[in-house]
Amino acid sequence: MAQTKWFERRFDFGGAQNIFPSVLERLKGTPARLEEKMRSIDPSILTSRIGDTWSIQENIGHLSDLETLWQQRFDDIRSGRPELSPTDLQNRRTTEAGHDATPLPELLERFRRLRAQTVSMLEGIDEALVFRSAIHPRLKTPMRTQDLFVFVADHDDHHLARITELARLHRRADEAPSSY
Repeated sequence: MAQTKWFERRFDFGGAQNIFPSVLERLKGTPARLEEKMRSIDPSILTSRIGDTWSIQENIGHLSDLETLWQQRFDDIRSGRPELSPTDLQNRRTTEAGHDATPLPELLERFRRLRAQTVSMLEGIDEALVFRSAIHPRLKTPMRTQDLFVFVADHDDHHLARITELARLHRRADEAPSSY
């Protein structure tokens, strides 16, 4: 089953419960889940594309590419800026980064290191900051710190699911009978 494209997703922010500790656990666990997932994927398909979509390694690199945006957006909220920093909606950084030329262990370590920096920024924040907000530039809605990092955790899961889907599509292509 194909998942909804990221930019087509809709988000519902505003719950009154503080679920931030659980969100923080999701964020901490993403590097381990990604590393575990990569152990079961044939290395020969990591840089192969299906159509004009990113390869598995480009999906991994993209997670690192956006980590500094998440950190900046948290700083936007913490500093009381009215709007979150925008992102490049064309994802030029990922498209131009050459992630397919980077060894997989380096991509995984980069993501682990950057995510650890993000988690370090978030550990120990108080409830007032968990619920402080700024306007998301694309969604045009207030996004609290908690909402931002639910968004980030969902983005992580989106790309983990995409990696799973790409691996499955490559397996299907390999299993298809050849025609003579």
